[in-house]
Amino acid sequence: MKLVIKIGGAALDNKELVRAFANTIPSLCREGHKLVIVHGGGVALTRVLKQLGCETEFVNGLRVTDSQTRDVAVMVLAGQLNKQLVAAIGEAGQPAIGICGGDLRMVLATRKKQPDLGYVGEICAVDARWIQRLWDSGAVPVVSSMALGFDGEYYNVNADQMASACAIACGADALVYLTDVAGVKGADGAVIRWLDVNAITVMVAEATVTGGMLPKLQACTSALKQGVTRVRILPATRAEVLPGFFTQPIDCGTEVVAS
Repeated sequence: MKLVIKIGGAALDNKELVRAFANTIPSLCREGHKLVIVHGGGVALTRVLKQLGCETEFVNGLRVTDSQTRDVAVMVLAGQLNKQLVAAIGEAGQPAIGICGGDLRMVLATRKKQPDLGYVGEICAVDARWIQRLWDSGAVPVVSSMALGFDGEYYNVNADQMASACAIACGADALVYLTDVAGVKGADGAVIRWLDVNAITVMVAEATVTGGMLPKLQACTSALKQGVTRVRILPATRAEVLPGFFTQPIDCGTEVVAS
């Protein structure tokens, strides 16, 4: 099976969670699954920007990114966090290689214009041949959420959307989002175990879901509509369920399903 896993920035900020997640990767590979790991790093990026005296602003869950913020994002996401995650997976016993979307021109993006958030990109192409070549070499690709524009500039791309685009491009059987929340919650505050994509529009209109959950659910919907069979949002604290993802029932998180 082909499996794309996105791990969020808040989880990456917790060394114990990263170690627990990394320890699941060798088991998945031994079972014959082909993996792509996609990560963000918003928590660490916000912290570094604050240390540099830079303000952080979000619009509908997306970070406004001027040139300075973009340069810091390259440093933090494609550099520090990416290499730390690669190291953790390697220590667990599975060879991994860290790249960003701009490497090998694997992920290309255009500047997002509605609204214009600066160096924030919308993915327009993913060259899945490079993913296959890395799989053929026995390595797990670990992809940070920076893409390359046709103008030669790097663009900050929402990591949820990056994971969805990679899953679509490589024909993934499943896409899993590891998050710092228990799942998608309804108006009553309870986690929704099975969420129909048609209900998402209503939840957005009623502001039942807001902030960072908005681009995540948009990415889930896009993946399902373009051929990814399963999409699930899981709490990162339950990463240990990943090795049995395809064979055992999972009692946590939210499964997003097509109608």
